[in-house]
Amino acid sequence: MKPRNQTDILEFHLMEVTDDPKLKSLIFSLFLSIYLVTVLGNLLIILAIITDSNLHTPMYYFLSNLSFTDICLSTTTIPKMLLNIQVQNQSITYRGCLMQVCFVLIFANLENLLLVVMAYDRYIAICHPLRYTVIMNLHLSGLLILLSLFISILNALFHSLMVLRLSFCTDPEIPLFFCEIAQIIKIACSDTLINSILVYFAASIFGGVPPSGIIFSYTRIASSILRMPSVSGKYKAFSTCGSHLSAVSLFYGTGLGVYISSVFTYSSRKMAVASVMYNVVTPMLNPFIYSLRNRDMKGALRKIIGRVPSFQ
Repeated sequence: MKPRNQTDILEFHLMEVTDDPKLKSLIFSLFLSIYLVTVLGNLLIILAIITDSNLHTPMYYFLSNLSFTDICLSTTTIPKMLLNIQVQNQSITYRGCLMQVCFVLIFANLENLLLVVMAYDRYIAICHPLRYTVIMNLHLSGLLILLSLFISILNALFHSLMVLRLSFCTDPEIPLFFCEIAQIIKIACSDTLINSILVYFAASIFGGVPPSGIIFSYTRIASSILRMPSVSGKYKAFSTCGSHLSAVSLFYGTGLGVYISSVFTYSSRKMAVASVMYNVVTPMLNPFIYSLRNRDMKGALRKIIGRVPSFQ
């Protein structure tokens, strides 16, 4: 096929979720339910943190930003999937695809960086408790959030702008349920060497540096906990990290699952399912992780639920 400039391409075609008409309504209901649970759960976390003065600390400030990021990440992909299922049309405009690529990169990388910031917060709280309020003040907390957002936006805009230099063949098809930078590069008809190098470089940075920071923080945290003389002190210190460790395991575990599926499977549908689960499961489960494993969050949520009038 003859390559065409990106300005000539009106739309891309995404992978169809299923070609079975009987399953479409079931899958639509499933993803709609997941999306509603994700949005409602994360909004409750944000509302609980805003309304409870006991939660006005850096740890919960970072958590509220993580919840907002989860809502944005899900909103970037799931509504378009639901629309395509409903109208039975898998197309997405070139501009819409590029915007989806950009926002997925922003919010996925932002969540990655927020997990590192939260690990640093736990490190200061446990290893330097007497200096915690001095070090993790409002100014530093806001600066860490803004820096994480700036890095994520800069990376996303850079890769999105680099896509503009690519040319595509007629009716390009993306073997995923949403637009993703690596797949966009694969279906391009022009030379993609520079784009591929930049994507692998960014992936190695964002996939290597943040986890290394988290491992370093928890290595120091574990060392400090083991030196504590009191068993109750050890338990209390570890319990403050339990929710974050669960969120970290979920985020990187599903990410590793996507990578393994792309390496060891030749089925584009299996890889597509793994990719969408990475963008769906983590945002949905994070509210449950923090609400079920955190006593303060449980109390704040009970207060909110208690204020809801019963219609009896």
